[in-house]
Amino acid sequence: MRKLLLLAMLTILGTTVSNAQETSKKTKKANTTATLPKVDGAGMVFENETIDYGTVAHNADGNRQFVFTNNGNKPLIITNTQGSCGCTVPTTPKEPIAPGAKGIIGVKYATDRVGPFTKTVTVTSNAAGQPSKTLTIKGTVLPDAAPATTKS
Repeated sequence: MRKLLLLAMLTILGTTVSNAQETSKKTKKANTTATLPKVDGAGMVFENETIDYGTVAHNADGNRQFVFTNNGNKPLIITNTQGSCGCTVPTTPKEPIAPGAKGIIGVKYATDRVGPFTKTVTVTSNAAGQPSKTLTIKGTVLPDAAPATTKS
């Protein structure tokens, strides 16, 4: 009798765990396959339009990436990227971005400049309805630690 009861409980437990895992998989799949709004012509939808560097050390790696998707039905051509000052240097994809494909606009901020910063990158393209898009980077560059002084 105990064995039968134990077997029944294990069967119920196994079914419950299996269903929970299946539901979790379906939820994850639904979240990753969210469809972008489609546009007629070339389109450009960014994963994030602002990159927050947070607090970084003086002379730290200033490279970051803006990832975007062409949500149109024609190739997207980035014709220009321009930083708001010489301390913000963007990189432009050289090849057209096919419909549905992802692209990257790199940006390098000169972290040799101490203090808070907010800079922009203007992206010019053939995107329908938004031939110019402004992206933002922000953060704070910390000064080097002051050397310890010793008293003689």
